[in-house]
Amino acid sequence: MAAGGSLSIVEYFGGDDGYRCGYCKHENGNFSHGMWSHTMTVQDYQDLIDRGWRRSGKYVYKPIMNKTCCPQYTIRCHALNFHPSKTHKKTLKKVNRFLSKGEMPVEKHDEGHEGEPMDSVHEEGVQPPPQDPLKIDHSEVQDISTSPDTDTTNSAAPTSPRDDAEKTTNVTPKPGKGADPNRPLCRKAKDLRKERRLQKEQQKQQEAVSSSVNPAPSKSASNQPKSLEGFITESLPSDPLHRLEVRLVPVSFEDPDFLASYEESAALYARYQMTVHGDAPYECGESQFKRFLCDSPLEAETAPDGPDVGYGSFHQQYWLDGTIVAVGVLDILPSCVSSVYLYYHPDFSSLSLGTYSALREIAFTRQLQQQSPKLSYYYLGFYVHSCPKMRYKGQYRPSDLLCPETYTWVPIERCIPRLDISAYSRLNENAQAGFILVWIADLGRPLVLFDLPLR
Repeated sequence: MAAGGSLSIVEYFGGDDGYRCGYCKHENGNFSHGMWSHTMTVQDYQDLIDRGWRRSGKYVYKPIMNKTCCPQYTIRCHALNFHPSKTHKKTLKKVNRFLSKGEMPVEKHDEGHEGEPMDSVHEEGVQPPPQDPLKIDHSEVQDISTSPDTDTTNSAAPTSPRDDAEKTTNVTPKPGKGADPNRPLCRKAKDLRKERRLQKEQQKQQEAVSSSVNPAPSKSASNQPKSLEGFITESLPSDPLHRLEVRLVPVSFEDPDFLASYEESAALYARYQMTVHGDAPYECGESQFKRFLCDSPLEAETAPDGPDVGYGSFHQQYWLDGTIVAVGVLDILPSCVSSVYLYYHPDFSSLSLGTYSALREIAFTRQLQQQSPKLSYYYLGFYVHSCPKMRYKGQYRPSDLLCPETYTWVPIERCIPRLDISAYSRLNENAQAGFILVWIADLGRPLVLFDLPLR
């Protein structure tokens, strides 16, 4: 546990020079304040990210919002009120089908999160344009009109005299022609739909009878939507074909679990960066992995009212049949779980592991909240509205964006119309809102080190 007198030690680097933007690729349009954090308490970092800062390794930076080319707004999701969307449910079912039956989807894209400290988020794959709708409709009409049980009197298709004769003359079909007696007769689509409706009504009546014999605990409970946790474990048999285990390990070279998986995790990171982001081997070696995803300024802390795992930086590892296939880098802070980065095995990209891991991290946040009531938010990093591939973060709702002028949280639904007009915007509509008074009580805390000797 961190001592009560622990201090955060940082070196401020300024923010006057422009750098290359990883979103729009502007050569010198990215402006941000930056500082090197030698050590930092989790509460100080919580306060910083609630003021628009974010870390990459031990480097902590804050975009100069009204100056940078692509403004980056801190985004948080209300984990307790989160309900998965239709797309999220499809992703969970897709992963569960793979785990239970080994079904691997054909398409290869991921609409999930991957973290942007390196400004290299995997863009969702662009699907080819759909087939001409007129051709699709025409083929469907042909399939129906050529059915033996379909009325063709109003068909616009031309017919030959031979066709007319076959329609009006009762001729015994020659061998090899006519309906196959071993197959069921073709039926009208309207009749099939009617039969399905009757079957559903009969099933509802049977369920009503069974529920009257064995009534549910309460009617309201039965009407409750399925929870996120329910979708995560849905349809998984007791003995699935593949076994997925999620392990949380602290980022510490003194932790045996972290050390035991370090080399395998570093190799997975390199493979991901080279395959998905096109990095050269020297750009994603062991030293880069350690500096970027293992070196953290956060002090590991525990608190009486905190979660059992404590606070600090962690790797959430996804083990598939005894092999690491994905790792989510997380910071557990007093009020939130903050997503730092995600890397995964490229062979499993069709499982949308970015989306899947984000949903698992939201569920993890809800689990921690049961132990620490104030820990109730899931931070997804930065939302960049001017970069279309970064807008997916707004799909995890309800969510808020941080106003860059008042440092208050604003529901994203109210922010998007403003951001559609201008990449930078004051999100808080209250002209009187401000933040100056927030800092008055803490003016005595900062200490400044100067004239430090070079070592």
